[in-house]
Amino acid sequence: MKKSTLLLFIIFSSVSIGQSQFSSLGSMPGAFSRFGFGARGMGMGNAMSSVTEGNLVSYYNPALSVFQERNSFQTSYSFLSLDRSLNFLNFTRKFDFYSSKDSTKPRSTAGLSIGLINSGVSKIDGRDADGVQTGNLLTSENQFFLGLANRFSDKVSVGIAFKLYYYKLYQQITATAFGLDIGGLYKINKYFNLSLMVTDLNSKYNWDSSPLYGTDGTTSENKFPLMKKIGLCYSNKEYKILLSAEFESSNGGTNIIRAGAEYNIIESLYFRAGFDQFNISNSDWPVKPTAGFSYFKQFGSMIVGIDYAFMIEQDSPSDRHIVGLNINF
Repeated sequence: MKKSTLLLFIIFSSVSIGQSQFSSLGSMPGAFSRFGFGARGMGMGNAMSSVTEGNLVSYYNPALSVFQERNSFQTSYSFLSLDRSLNFLNFTRKFDFYSSKDSTKPRSTAGLSIGLINSGVSKIDGRDADGVQTGNLLTSENQFFLGLANRFSDKVSVGIAFKLYYYKLYQQITATAFGLDIGGLYKINKYFNLSLMVTDLNSKYNWDSSPLYGTDGTTSENKFPLMKKIGLCYSNKEYKILLSAEFESSNGGTNIIRAGAEYNIIESLYFRAGFDQFNISNSDWPVKPTAGFSYFKQFGSMIVGIDYAFMIEQDSPSDRHIVGLNINF
């Protein structure tokens, strides 16, 4: 009876969180962590690995935190269908180190980014083998990350992010995973940035069902897909526009292009648009158009911003809406 319930629960959780029946990538471990991070990133199609302006987070590239101008605190909440949840929390700041001989220009710059992604499915109808309700079930999946970066020169920065995953699936059935992201950024000139990144090195869930089944339990291993990315960003402050694009290849059989744009239409108001998940390896894979905006207001030495993003989700009853708050101080 327990085995039947657990099997149905695992199937439901995988489909609901992964939200993709078009390739094995959506059903591979860590699918929740590939949705994006926060309203700004999603509003630009998640093409953020080479963007060095505005509020930054090492989720997109651990090398970015050295470009954070002020201490940045960000949080976002997602409105999703099918009783799913997806929430974000992040703090980013940079540290300038000056020489004793010259206090006007930093000798070097380091960056720190700490964050959390929380995801889950609730109100899952639990039933026994006879179809009798046993109560609601839920699942929770989380990623904690710590990103460290160093700017070696005016043009080059490199970063590494340490990621810890925790998945609570059913009663005593849980799994953890540890992985690494490594990223670099090169400033070609004052307009263009180039980024390179590898994500989820060595990430894998190790499952053990013996706490629930005793000697009948089994162990298994689920590896995360390894993602390789290259990104390009164009920023023109005179025309108040930022354009970015990214190519991502994975050992899950995908080759994805994403792109985004941000326009500072008036002071403190930014509009964004983009697309994500354009898979050149599979024409049936649904492209996800995105849009969003941000508005900032200064209160003394603190700047408070409200973010919003909209992303089309074709394989769901309704689309994604992400609302965020960011504070710079």
